[in-house]
Amino acid sequence: MAESPKTPEEEGEKPRIKPIIEGAESLSLGISMVVAVLMGVGIGLGLKYVTGITWTLWIGVAIGIAAAVLNVYKAYSKQYKEFEELRKSGRYKIQQQLEDDEDEDESEKNY
Repeated sequence: MAESPKTPEEEGEKPRIKPIIEGAESLSLGISMVVAVLMGVGIGLGLKYVTGITWTLWIGVAIGIAAAVLNVYKAYSKQYKEFEELRKSGRYKIQQQLEDDEDEDESEKNY
């Protein structure tokens, strides 16, 4: 029997395409916002064509704007998580120590 080809994860190699995709995601936030709104307008125009009611166009526009806001929120959440991981890394521990020292100094003061 022929053995199935192994994926890069099974062979212990890092996938080369993943960093490229992540980089494209971070660069394309503005483009994704425009595309989301345009897709919403397309949905609205489709609803208008199917139903014959003019205000359904605005339903599509609202859907597009909501999708654009969701894209921004997802990008913000991802960047915030990466920031927190960086903050916890050993390279920036001195900043955390300085903040802890300041907190201790303030707690010793009696007013």
